[in-house]
Amino acid sequence: MVKDPVCGMEIELETAFASREYYGQKFYFCSQTCVDQFDANPAQYTQAQELAQLPEPALLDQKESHIDKLLAGSVTTGFNPSLPLSRIELPVIGLKGAGGQKGVETALMAVPGVRSAKANPDTNIVLVEYDSQTAQIEALLKMIRSAGYQVGGARVRVGIDNLHCASCVNLIEDELLATPGVLQAAVNVGTQEATVDYLPEKTTLAQLHSVIEEVGYKTYPVTGEGAEDKQQAEHEREYRSLINKFWFAAIISVPVLLTAYPQFVPFVKNWSMATLRLAWGGAAIITLPVLFWSGGHFFSGAWAALKHRSANMNTLIALGTGAAWLYSTAAILLPALFPEGTSEPFYDVVAVVIALVVLGQALELRAKGRTSAAIKKLLGLQARTARVMREGQEVDIAVEEVLVGDTVIVRPGEKIPVDGIITDGYSAVDESMLTGESLPVSKHSGDEVIGATLNKTGSFRFRATKVGKDTALAQIVKMVQDAQNSKAPIARLADTISGYFVPVVMILAILTFIAWFDFGPQPQLVYALVTGVAVLIIACPCALGLATPMSLMVGVEKGAEYGILIRSGEALQTAQQIQTVVLDKTGTITKGKPELTDVLVTGSWQENELLRLAASVERSSEHPLAEAIVEGAKARGISLADPTSFEAIPGHGVIATVEGHQVILGNAKMMVREKVALGNLETKVTNLADNGKTPMYVAIDNQAAGVIAVADTVKEDSIEAIDALHKMGIEVVMMTGDNRRTAEAIARQVGIHRVLAEVLPEDKAHNVQLLQAEGKKVAMVGDGINDAPALAQADVGMAIGTGTDVAIEASDITLIKGSLKGVVTAIEVSRATMNNIKQNLFGAFVYNALGIPVAMGVLYPFFGLLLSPLLAGAAMAFSSVTVVSNANRLRGFSARFKAR
Repeated sequence: MVKDPVCGMEIELETAFASREYYGQKFYFCSQTCVDQFDANPAQYTQAQELAQLPEPALLDQKESHIDKLLAGSVTTGFNPSLPLSRIELPVIGLKGAGGQKGVETALMAVPGVRSAKANPDTNIVLVEYDSQTAQIEALLKMIRSAGYQVGGARVRVGIDNLHCASCVNLIEDELLATPGVLQAAVNVGTQEATVDYLPEKTTLAQLHSVIEEVGYKTYPVTGEGAEDKQQAEHEREYRSLINKFWFAAIISVPVLLTAYPQFVPFVKNWSMATLRLAWGGAAIITLPVLFWSGGHFFSGAWAALKHRSANMNTLIALGTGAAWLYSTAAILLPALFPEGTSEPFYDVVAVVIALVVLGQALELRAKGRTSAAIKKLLGLQARTARVMREGQEVDIAVEEVLVGDTVIVRPGEKIPVDGIITDGYSAVDESMLTGESLPVSKHSGDEVIGATLNKTGSFRFRATKVGKDTALAQIVKMVQDAQNSKAPIARLADTISGYFVPVVMILAILTFIAWFDFGPQPQLVYALVTGVAVLIIACPCALGLATPMSLMVGVEKGAEYGILIRSGEALQTAQQIQTVVLDKTGTITKGKPELTDVLVTGSWQENELLRLAASVERSSEHPLAEAIVEGAKARGISLADPTSFEAIPGHGVIATVEGHQVILGNAKMMVREKVALGNLETKVTNLADNGKTPMYVAIDNQAAGVIAVADTVKEDSIEAIDALHKMGIEVVMMTGDNRRTAEAIARQVGIHRVLAEVLPEDKAHNVQLLQAEGKKVAMVGDGINDAPALAQADVGMAIGTGTDVAIEASDITLIKGSLKGVVTAIEVSRATMNNIKQNLFGAFVYNALGIPVAMGVLYPFFGLLLSPLLAGAAMAFSSVTVVSNANRLRGFSARFKAR
């Protein structure tokens, strides 16, 4: 015998109604009621069982002591030592060294409810013991990220068939999050997908599919080879199914409508009541297939929700049409039971409402397909085949079969199949699909080429470096899809409201029925039924739930079209609130590479001759400034000589002999050392330095000959982009580790008025924090490893796509091309998307706020108007279509800067 922990009844093990396992202990139950109570709060009943098993003599004292222990949890940590603990092993990427180990452990111990956290840097695993009543896995993940680390595990996208109901989103997410090993789950009704982060050692992909299917939805894979084609085929199949169901319901609706309103149909109005009742009986029979085939998914969805003690849009449709059919059937079979004038059927409500709602779902699905057109367009850019060298022969193979290290041959007019580095040949490549730059880019040996870009003129060979899911195109598509499936904070509010929406509507429908039945005019039952059904049918949580994800999908794709990769919905929402943009100088405002800017001569020397001698000396130096001088001379078509007797003096400069001339290049200390009189060159050097340039004196045969200056020059479009940010009302701040004189010189050139100079790399994040402390929403734009902490600290981090992988990983938005115009476009896309979302939410709220009262009959006392359930069904069906269509208006968005 075993004891039910809820009611205390002793039951035989073999006859137990159900069982549950809780922290390694198994419990048995006598009924579903006890199972439900246990599932709601298992800790309560496991503690009660512990108390019940204490020895009788010390029962009172022990129970009091035990209860004291239960209540003695730490006020500061929220941890209760008497409750059973949950344990989880979290893989943490890049956890190395004692500093990282200590940092993660300290961060996790700060989460209320965590008892212990032990990080193993060798295995990159963190073992956490925590009270699941107080600490949530989401809080643990957030704290690890705040410490600067990423949690490992797997991420999968699961397609959900026939997901139209926004109020089901929370139910599916809750069921997934309750699955052991699931770290995060987000369901997007717009893409009809669930994105799940999970630990493969704790759960399997099959289990995740099973959890969703238990809620009442069919699932299908959306990743893997050919997944996009399968997903498209699945959507097409669902669309055809909905259209077929609509036409069936619409055809059945014709004879049903003819008999529903006989007084308006010439050949029907003369029928006797007996004939009409036979016709109504036929309507009852032919509407059954409409209910259970055309509208079958409403009833199966409602039943699945009911099993999980929930309600959704399917519940409203099923209740409304089911009630109308049952009432109508009772009225024609047992007319004597109904008051006079109330025994006429409403089969037209059943057929027409289901037809209209199914049509609305089909149109909504087709409109959703338009919103994902950019992804399909990106995928369509990929080459299907590649020409590679295998065993000394050129072979055409499928692009999926290209291996890293393969030599790939590309001819004029062909698409480049994968990413790689040119080993032989040269060409001009159209990279507009990636960067939006209309002009082809010259490519030579050693240059990188990107898969799916178009080779224009020459032929070349390249070595494949990234294939399959590692190519730039695949990464862009993945980032866009992840962003589309993420949720903006405003979407979570809409999902929460949708979760309460259906129960509230059901209560309003019941109150409406009662009010009309008690206080309405004759025939009261008919009025009560019509208004109650109209309330159930007109209410639309879908319009509310679709308002955000549909606009988010289009906004993220629009950004991708302009070379802006938005990582999440939260980043998209926050970007429209940006008040201050912090720009790193080197590589962000400037090109990040010194260039020759000035050649000033004195005496009889000519510019090109002075530059030729100086560049010939610098050929032997590996210093970046020397390289800038050499490249500048080559750009002017100057031929260089070979220097002899080259000598570098650290901190001063260089000396060499070129064609019999002694050439000295260096700073003022170098000229003093060599006793060279500078004359008026010192004034010119001061002016150059004030403009942010690095000047170098040139002396030939111990006589001052001139000055050569190099500088990290400003990008061509930085001034225009910064001016546009100012016009948008955004403050622009420059932050750099350079000296203040150089920083302010660059700031003057580009029109920036606030400069943070001489900032050490470790202090960049702190400076961003200080700006946030002024109450501003701050965006940080950078490209280097030393920018990563500041990018993570900012409200929105924007990484230049030409920068380091570390900076890109730490950012919220990636600008594929290294242009600051992308910052302007990103904020414009964000503002346009959020405006569209607000329009959708406003429309959805107004529709329900006006539609439900009208369906309840508030206009009847004033105008004698009641809303027909048929019109309610039409309004409900097309409210969702309106939201999706408005989201598609974003496709017409045009950025301020066309060339990115």
